[in-house]
Amino acid sequence: MGSCGHDGGVIPAPSSLKTPVGGLILELAGHLGEPATVALACDLLGGAGPAAYGQEIVYLTGHEHAHVGWADYWPRVWGARALLYVWEESAAPAVLDGTRDEAWRVAEMCLKVSTRHELAGAGDAAVALATHELPRVRGQAIRFLGVAGDSEHVPVALAALEDPEEGVRRQAARAMDLLQIRLDLVDP
Repeated sequence: MGSCGHDGGVIPAPSSLKTPVGGLILELAGHLGEPATVALACDLLGGAGPAAYGQEIVYLTGHEHAHVGWADYWPRVWGARALLYVWEESAAPAVLDGTRDEAWRVAEMCLKVSTRHELAGAGDAAVALATHELPRVRGQAIRFLGVAGDSEHVPVALAALEDPEEGVRRQAARAMDLLQIRLDLVDP
């Protein structure tokens, strides 16, 4: 794909780097088309190097020249984040794989995408990440369980009500409310 759009033309620079990244990703999709943008995101999430996607990376990050020297997991994060804004069901396997990434930022972003698109297949990964050392990862895992978890996930959400971090406890309370409504639970 490189820096060529779906018609083989060069992608123009973003209209403004002050645009939030979500808007830049939608702008990129306007140039490439949504299927090609999703494919690009999945390539990056799957480990493709960013060098092949020079101008596209500017859209995914909002940074024009700051991509050299970044940790190797960042392109996977950028790919996953793009899937918050452009989506096709064909991206689900890459996202589910990403929930098990060794880099917590990738796994957390993939949980966010799984939450947004209600990918029930991320349940096991969310359970595993519900005990992660970082509260933000635990909180996202519990948030996912509230939105897309099933009855076997109720004990995990209940346990998070006792988390040492207030933010995680708040997510657990919301998750339990959602689980009770969605699953028609009486007293979990």
